[in-house]
Amino acid sequence: MKKFHAIFLCSALIQSFVHAQSFSIDWHKIAGGGGTSTGGNYTLTGTIGQHDAGTMSGGNYTLEGGFLSGLVLIQTPGAPTLSIQISGANAVISWAADASVGFSLQESLSLSSPVPWTGSGATITTNGNIKSVTVPANGVRFYRLQKP
Repeated sequence: MKKFHAIFLCSALIQSFVHAQSFSIDWHKIAGGGGTSTGGNYTLTGTIGQHDAGTMSGGNYTLEGGFLSGLVLIQTPGAPTLSIQISGANAVISWAADASVGFSLQESLSLSSPVPWTGSGATITTNGNIKSVTVPANGVRFYRLQKP
C-alpha cells in the first residue's frame, strides 16, 4: 500500500508542475510531388511547387525546386547544350559559341503537332565563347538550337 501512495503522490506532484502549452502555426505550405517522364525525344515535367525547396546540382545537371518557369529549353540531338539563368524579370539563355556554328535559335509558343518553330527575334550577344540572348521571363515559350 505504501508503494501505491508513493506513486500516486509522485504523479500528483508532476501534474501540478505541468502547465498547458500554447501552440501556434506561424507559417505553412502545401507542397509535394511532381516528377519527370521521358520517352524518345520527349520529356514531360510536372510540379506542384516548393518555392523554398532550393537547388540541387551534380555533374551537368541542376534541379531547381519550385514552380516551373514558362520558358523551356528543348535539347536538339547534336546541338550545343542550352542553359538558362533567371536575372530579375528576365531570363538569359546561353550556349557554347564554338559548338554552335551553323545552328540558329528558334522559339515556339506551343509544342502541339506540328510544332510552329520560328527564328527567335532576340538579339544574340557573344562574350568569349558564350552566345546568349536575354528574354522576358514571363509567358510560355520554348527554345531550341536547330541547323537549317
